[in-house]
Amino acid sequence: MTPNLVYVLVIGVLFATGVTLLLERSLTRVLMGVILLGNGANLLLLTGGRAGGPPIVGTIAEEEMSDPLPQAMVLTAIVITLGMTAFLLALAYRSWHLNGHDEVQDDVEDRRIMQLAERDEGPGTSDAETAEAQVLAAGERGGTR
Repeated sequence: MTPNLVYVLVIGVLFATGVTLLLERSLTRVLMGVILLGNGANLLLLTGGRAGGPPIVGTIAEEEMSDPLPQAMVLTAIVITLGMTAFLLALAYRSWHLNGHDEVQDDVEDRRIMQLAERDEGPGTSDAETAEAQVLAAGERGGTR
C-alpha cells in the first residue's frame, strides 16, 4: 500500500512548521508548534494502517480487518499532546501573569557559555581558524566534539 501524496505533503508541512515554531522564544509559538507536531505525528501513524473492516473477530474475515494498533497509538498521542498543551498553557499563563510577556529568558548558564565561546573565539579570527582551534583544544583535553 502506498500512501497518498497529499497526506505525505501535509505531514511534511505539519512537521516542518511545528519544528520551526518550537525553536521560537515565545511560549505561545512553542505551544502551537507542539500542537502542529502532534497532529503531524497522528497523521503519520494513521497512514501506517490500512483501511478495512472493523477489527472484531467473527464479523469479517481476518485478512480484511483493519489494524487497530495505529488507531490505539493515535489515541495515546492525542492524550499526550493534550497534556503537553495544558502544561505549556499553564507555563505561558504564569509567565504572562508574572512578567507581562511569554518570552523565555536566557539561562545564566547559557550566558556564561556564550561569553566563554566569545572569549575563546577572540576578535578577527575566521571560521576555519576557530574550528581548528576547537579541534586542537578537544585533542588536548583527550575528548572529541
